[in-house]
Amino acid sequence: MSDSSPYTPPKVWTWDTESGGRFANINRPIAGATHDKELPVGEHALQLHSLATPNGVKVTILLEELLELGIGDAEYDAWLINIGQGDQFSSGFVAINPNSKIPALLDRSTNPPTRVFESAAILLYLAEKFGHFLPTDPSTRAECYSWLFWQMGSAPYLGGGFGHFYAYAPEKWEYPINRYAMETKRLLDVLNQRLANNRFLCGEEYTIADMANYAWYGALVLHNIYDAAEFLDVASYTHVIRWAREIEARPAVERGRRVNRSWGPEETRVVERHSAADFK
Repeated sequence: MSDSSPYTPPKVWTWDTESGGRFANINRPIAGATHDKELPVGEHALQLHSLATPNGVKVTILLEELLELGIGDAEYDAWLINIGQGDQFSSGFVAINPNSKIPALLDRSTNPPTRVFESAAILLYLAEKFGHFLPTDPSTRAECYSWLFWQMGSAPYLGGGFGHFYAYAPEKWEYPINRYAMETKRLLDVLNQRLANNRFLCGEEYTIADMANYAWYGALVLHNIYDAAEFLDVASYTHVIRWAREIEARPAVERGRRVNRSWGPEETRVVERHSAADFK
């Protein structure tokens, strides 16, 4: 449907009311903490504060993949940040991520401790720190960087664009849904064409670029996020589906998808992870 009352922007925008829709209660036009609360600290050097959204899942998949390789120093404490309740606006969280978005990592193995925020930055930091899932050949590494940051640039069109207007906005409007559906399908086609002749995004090697893209596009084609699988005809992107299924079959990926998950059947959740024993 089309909006019959066109919006005329004011000369200066002011925030005088919530926009409605899902997550409206946590959206605001200013940064910084809303309340004082320190973050918990576990026994491991790596302290992850996150939620099992696509952006959060990227990091827990990488950490579980590193542990799968037997890298004990990749052991981590994962603390739940409930964004629906505004945990991301606590003083402790804002201190490690001034942008108040999950995930955020604090590495206490350095002096002083190193904070890392933005999911791609965390993936790169951990891949470089432990020397895995990042190609060593310069050209292949550049390809990995390109696909990693392609995902970071494309996700807002999928999540904040299509996902918001198709699933979360208070009303459905034809123009933004059409605009972002078109772009989402174009992005799926970019991936589909790349994966038609490549096992993974950088060739035969599984990298952090695959982890980052799987978290968003794997969920889209395999798990019907936004209840949009039929609308977007995701079944037509056969190479993306093949790639996503191969990644999802990895034991570390199965574990990583469960960390900081506070919804769904109990067997799919590891709300806070502090050791391998937390996986039952």
